[in-house]
Amino acid sequence: MVVSPHHLATAAGARILQKGGNAFDAAVAVSACLAVVYPHMTGLGGDAFWLTYERGERAVRVYNASGRSGRLATRDRFADEAEIPRRGIRSALTVPGMADGWSAVLSEYGRLTLADVLEPAIGYALEGCPVSRDLHETTAARADTLRREPITAGIYLPGGRVPAIGSPLVQRELGETLRALAAGGRDAFYRGDVARRIAAYAAQHGGLLALEDFENYRGQWTAPIIGSYRGHELYQAPPNSQGFTGILTAHILENFDLKAAGHGTFEYYHLIVEAIKRSFADRDRYLTDPDFADIPLDRLLSKEYAAELAGGIDRKRALPARTEPVGSDTAYAAVVDGEGNAVSFIQSLYFEYGSAATAGDTGILLQNRGSFFSLDPNHPNRLEPDKRTFHTLMPAMAFRDGEPFLLYGTQGGEGQPQTQTALLTRMVDFGMDPQSAVSEPRWVWGRTWGEPTQELKLESRISAEAVKRLEEAGHAVRLAGEYDGIVGHAHAIRIDGNGFRSGGTDPRCDGAAIGW
Repeated sequence: MVVSPHHLATAAGARILQKGGNAFDAAVAVSACLAVVYPHMTGLGGDAFWLTYERGERAVRVYNASGRSGRLATRDRFADEAEIPRRGIRSALTVPGMADGWSAVLSEYGRLTLADVLEPAIGYALEGCPVSRDLHETTAARADTLRREPITAGIYLPGGRVPAIGSPLVQRELGETLRALAAGGRDAFYRGDVARRIAAYAAQHGGLLALEDFENYRGQWTAPIIGSYRGHELYQAPPNSQGFTGILTAHILENFDLKAAGHGTFEYYHLIVEAIKRSFADRDRYLTDPDFADIPLDRLLSKEYAAELAGGIDRKRALPARTEPVGSDTAYAAVVDGEGNAVSFIQSLYFEYGSAATAGDTGILLQNRGSFFSLDPNHPNRLEPDKRTFHTLMPAMAFRDGEPFLLYGTQGGEGQPQTQTALLTRMVDFGMDPQSAVSEPRWVWGRTWGEPTQELKLESRISAEAVKRLEEAGHAVRLAGEYDGIVGHAHAIRIDGNGFRSGGTDPRCDGAAIGW
C-alpha cells in the first residue's frame, strides 16, 4: 500500500514495489517524485523525517534528515533586523537534508540502487509533468513572491504567467541535478559539484551557506519517542521534531471518554483543541535542537503529567492561548510492502516554495526553515551556527499488539499534531477506516504564517450546533470551505490482524492510495 499527496508519486512507489523493491526503495521513489511534481510543497532543497520499521529487526527507527545552520549563521548577521527574513537567499540558513535522507534509508534497508528509485522523478523533471490543481492554486497565490526571484520565476512562471492546470511543467536543471545524484550518490550533492554551485550562488547573493557546511553535514539515526493511547503504542520522531506534541495530546485525551462524547460533537472538538493548546504551550517553551538544550521528555511524555494537564481543562470554556506563526506547506506519505516493512515519512521546504530562491542553474529551490530561528539570545530556539531549528515535521506510527497498525501524518505546521489526533481518535475510538478518518470534517487552531489572528478554523461541514457551542465557549471560530486546504493534506494506512492493508488519501489534494 502506498499513499501520498500526488497520484504520480504514489504510482512511482507502486512501480518500484512491482519491480521488486521493498518499502524503503518505494518510499525514496515517492519522496523524490514529490520533490518534482509537488515543488511548492517539498524538494531537494528541503528536509525530511523518516520513521522506519524493518520486519526482521522488529523495531522502529527514526532518521532525522533535517539540516543544520551554516557556520556563518550568527545573530550578529541580522543585528539591524527585527527578525530573520522569511524569503530570499538570506532565509536559506540550513543545509538541505533531503538527499542525505534518501542515501541513509537506501544504504540501511534498500534493495535497489539510488539510480533505480530516482528514475521516475528524473523522467518527470526532464520530460515534464502536468500541473496539478494544488500546484496551480499555490503558484497563483504566491506569484508575486516568485517574481522577486528571476531564476525561480523562469521555471514556475513560464512566460511570466501562472501555468494552467494540466499544462506541462518541465524542470530540466532539477532533472540534471537528480541525474548527477543518481550517478554519484550522496557525495555528488554534499561534497561535489552540486554543493559547490549552491555555495557559490549563496556567496554571490548574500547568503550564509558555505561549501564547508555541506561537507560537514550528516543526518542522524535515532530512537523514536514512545507513548500509548488506549492500548496502542505510539511512535514519533524526537526533538528537534514537534513529535512529542502528538503523544502528549493523546495522553491528555486518554483522560476523557471521547466515544461517549460522540464524534463530531462540540465536546469532541473542544476537548481536542484544549488538549492541543496545552501541548503547544510546552512545545513553544522547550522545542529546539536537543544538542543545545535540555528538553524534559521524561516529564512531557509521562501519563501523570498528562493527567495534570487534563485536570486543568474546562469542559465548557476555551483557554486563551497563543502560538508563534509557522509555515504549513509540507508533504506526508507512507508505504507498506508485502513483507511487512513500513515507512512513514514527511518532507518540506517550510513555506510554500520555501525561500523562493533557486540556487543558480541547479534547479534546487532552497528551504527557508532556518527563518524560524529566533534572534532573541534568551529564546531556546535562538539562532546559532551548526544548529537544527524547531521543526514541525512529525511522521507517526501506531502499533497494536506489537505489530504496525497505523501509519499516519499530514501537511501543515500547526495542523500536524491536530490532524494526527483527529486521525488517531477516529480510527481508534470510533473505528473508522483510513479514508473516512481523512475525509471527515477537520479544523486547525493557531496561526499559520500570514494569519493575523489566533482562530479556530472549521470546515463548514461541521454541524451548526457544534459551531454554535464552540463560539459560545469562547473559541474564535472562522468557517472555512467544505474541503479546505487550510486544514492540511492527510493520509493514512491501516494494517489489520489478517494482514490486509487499507489506505486513505486526502480529497483536499491531488493524491492517491494504491494497494494490492
